[in-house]
Amino acid sequence: MAIHPSGDDQGLADPILLEKMDKLFACNIGNYIDLPQLVVVGDQSSGKSSVLEGLTRLAFPRDSGLCTRFATQIIFRRSKDSERRIMASIIPESDAEDAYASKLKDWTGKNLQSLDAETFSQMMTEVHILMGVSRSQDDGLPTFSKHVLRVEICGPQEDHMSVIDVPGIFRNVIPGKSTREDISLVRDMVQAYMRNPRSIILTVVPANVDIATQEIVEMAHELDPDGVRTLGVLTKPDLVDKGAEEKVIDLTRGKDMQVRLGWVIVRNLGQSELRGGVHRDAAEEKHRTRYPWGFVGRENFGIAALKNRIREIVTANARQAFSSVRTEVSKNLKTRQVGLRSLGLERTTMEQQVQYLLGIFSSFQDLTTQALGANYSSSDAFDDSKALRLATEIVTRNEKFSEDLSQWGHLISFKNVFPLQADASDIAIKHSESDTRLLSPRKVKDIPEIQEILPESSDISPPLRHDICSWIGDEYRQSRGFEIGTFNHVLLSSLMKKQSTKWVSLANGYIGDIITIVHTYITNGLRQVCTDRKVSEKLLSFLMDKLLETYQNAIDEVDFLLFVERSITPMTLNHYLNDNLEKCRQRRANSIQAKKAFDSPEGKVVRVDDLNHHQNMSNAEHAVQDLHDILESYYKVARKRFVDNVCVQATGYYLMQGPIIPMSLLSPSLVSSLDREQLDEIAGEEATLKRKREQLHKEIADLSIARDILL
Repeated sequence: MAIHPSGDDQGLADPILLEKMDKLFACNIGNYIDLPQLVVVGDQSSGKSSVLEGLTRLAFPRDSGLCTRFATQIIFRRSKDSERRIMASIIPESDAEDAYASKLKDWTGKNLQSLDAETFSQMMTEVHILMGVSRSQDDGLPTFSKHVLRVEICGPQEDHMSVIDVPGIFRNVIPGKSTREDISLVRDMVQAYMRNPRSIILTVVPANVDIATQEIVEMAHELDPDGVRTLGVLTKPDLVDKGAEEKVIDLTRGKDMQVRLGWVIVRNLGQSELRGGVHRDAAEEKHRTRYPWGFVGRENFGIAALKNRIREIVTANARQAFSSVRTEVSKNLKTRQVGLRSLGLERTTMEQQVQYLLGIFSSFQDLTTQALGANYSSSDAFDDSKALRLATEIVTRNEKFSEDLSQWGHLISFKNVFPLQADASDIAIKHSESDTRLLSPRKVKDIPEIQEILPESSDISPPLRHDICSWIGDEYRQSRGFEIGTFNHVLLSSLMKKQSTKWVSLANGYIGDIITIVHTYITNGLRQVCTDRKVSEKLLSFLMDKLLETYQNAIDEVDFLLFVERSITPMTLNHYLNDNLEKCRQRRANSIQAKKAFDSPEGKVVRVDDLNHHQNMSNAEHAVQDLHDILESYYKVARKRFVDNVCVQATGYYLMQGPIIPMSLLSPSLVSSLDREQLDEIAGEEATLKRKREQLHKEIADLSIARDILL
């Protein structure tokens, strides 16, 4: 990373590679991935600032009020420019508000032709003010900041080097200047830089203390237990007690295996030497020649040796990390691009909101077309959700409705016809003890949001297995007028209404299930085509009243069909009625003749005279017999007609394929009816989503710049 003071171009430590890494740091890529970097850490009294002065040849301010309160990145670049250029800027922390972050980014240092002590001090004062960092006791401002000061120095004689200086850790609170919270804040800040697995940790500790007890050494060992990225710097060798020098020298000989990169001894200048104009390199060389420091190799003593060591280590680290950094940048960029696409189209303006909703409704209508056409291979969504297979769900429920009405719909079974002489009082309107089953007309689980509008449907019992003719006879005797040999036509209507009593519950249960199936489809279909759950919920909420109206139309149609079949005079032009009636009469005749049949060599035979035998019946018995045959014949016709009408008209017309079905409400025409407020309420982005989108845009922009840098 550094170069030899001679300025020989051959000494440059891969400047193009290191410049790329510094540019990545400048555009905050370190917020997304770990970047290779050199971070200088140590206690406030460790001599860290003096080491930095030696490495950078900058006069760091000595004013205690301007000591390191934030991270500072100092970059040296060798350039072909004839003059030295110094630039300063601020990299805001990632959590800074946009307006404040822009203000910090816009700042640049002025009049920085040279960074002598006075100029450096003035710049640091300006930066403290801009960052809002405390400069005096009890001014109420925070002591430390997470923003980063960036100083870049370019010139034909500059070494290629980049270091990051972080505040020194401390353990004691100074009233009016620091708090216990500051102790934790600085420790966390320092650890954040050290924790980066691609950071080279330049650990600065005084040589005149027990290194094993130094907190910064413990932190380095904790975060770099193998010591593979920790380079130790020993300061203040001139203050080491007599007789203790050998222990310090042993560290430079590699006897401390916890720091694999080794230790370098640096001799900083004291205050009197600084005032006296003593040259640092001369003072270090003089100290090295004293006993026993001469036993330390030149590669482990002095700022020049430290620069060379840093150059080798940091360059190797950057080369090793370059490929993986480039891969991680590309991976992070792709992840965020996918995340941005998952948010859907941006919808801040009215035009964007219109286009967003049009896209949703268009996709929903296409999905519905495929669902009603049972074209389930058109989308994987039909495999993921059974509820989207709308045609299949409806057809299955239609068949179950027809089956239930056929087997459970009649009050009394037509199958068991007992003698007409049975007294009506013998008919107990109850089920046999062996058949106490109940049928629930509802087959689909309720949805709370539409449950209130669904018609009531109670469980029903099996058809009564008693003498239906006796029941008809009882009804006939209670309805007779002055008819001769026939019956009042109104009686058939009454019998039909009572026989079809359970149609009400069965039909209500059926249409309740169909509406639930349709509403479930709409809910799931919207979620399928709309990635924003809140938008789909708002759309449903906005359309709920209109959806309920379409559902109510289907319910009203079922009520209408029930009224037609059960309350008006029975009527049909279907010849199937006569076919059924003839079959009933033929079945009864065959039953009578079967009793007179006898065996013969040719099989069962009946005498011709017996064929003309007529059963002696009263007018009432004859009327009841006709009523039974007509009721059974008409009931079959009406039941089939009712099932067809409910499925075709209530379900097909009002819920599936009519001009105003529930699914048609979610159409592009709805968008044109929405005003600006409604559009924003339904399709406008939530504050959290806006922030997420803005953050992703920012991260994509940063990572795109990083990708271009690494190309």
